[in-house]
Amino acid sequence: MITNYLSFKNQKYLNIETFRRNGTGVWTPVWFVQNGEVLYIRTGANSGKVKRIRNNARVNIAPCKMDGTLLGDWVSAVARTLDDESITNKVDHLLGKKYGLMKKLFSLVGGRNGLESTILELKVSE
Repeated sequence: MITNYLSFKNQKYLNIETFRRNGTGVWTPVWFVQNGEVLYIRTGANSGKVKRIRNNARVNIAPCKMDGTLLGDWVSAVARTLDDESITNKVDHLLGKKYGLMKKLFSLVGGRNGLESTILELKVSE
């Protein structure tokens, strides 16, 4: 299973495909961090992808460019939301190291707008 995670090493963006109730896939390019064999995304708690994951935890993920253009093959994964504050702090730290000033700017804007966020944990399916 570790070989599936190697395709994400040194990548800046991840395309996550979530599924509507009718089975239609929705692609969303996002920032992510990797910690061992687990990938994490910080996103809006009320975003469409979070709502779709609550209905169907099965997702596909692939490394991509900022515009969503795929840079590798799709990999099946399982996603879940996390509310653990220690994980949230760790993910925020890792995102800050990876994305630097851009992460700080996005956090500032999100905080000012009162947007609630959540952490998505992604694990490759076997």
